[in-house]
Amino acid sequence: MNFVKSILSGKRVSQAGYYLILLGSATILIWLGIFKFTLTEALAIKPLLEHHPLTFWVYRYFSLQTVSNFVGIIEISVGLLLLLSICFPLLKRYAGVGMVLIFLTTLSFLFFTPDMWRVKDGVIITDYFILKDIAYLGFGIMLFSHSNDKI
Repeated sequence: MNFVKSILSGKRVSQAGYYLILLGSATILIWLGIFKFTLTEALAIKPLLEHHPLTFWVYRYFSLQTVSNFVGIIEISVGLLLLLSICFPLLKRYAGVGMVLIFLTTLSFLFFTPDMWRVKDGVIITDYFILKDIAYLGFGIMLFSHSNDKI
């Protein structure tokens, strides 16, 4: 019974949860970052970027695929920072900043992209893939604010 109690202790469960969200976040960032190198994803993010007040100009100077590749490189880099922060805790702060910047930007697409909000069966809906970024934004804030804490 003591063995089960020690496994389920608050600190160990908390550590398991932390590493699960870290590995999950890194996986998603790296996976989506790799997908940015495809034409399908380059086309998918174009309406988001071209209507945003911070990125509307990028397609005037760079090709569709170059812009998408750059976004992919940023996502992959932050994902790798997350993974490296397991061995180098100092990197948690930088990974947190990267996550906050990425996910604040993606959440802002909800407000700047035309037709993002619709009514379906009397319920206001949006593109749900962006809503997941609320949780990632929270994790980024947590990483940044607790970067000196040991998990």
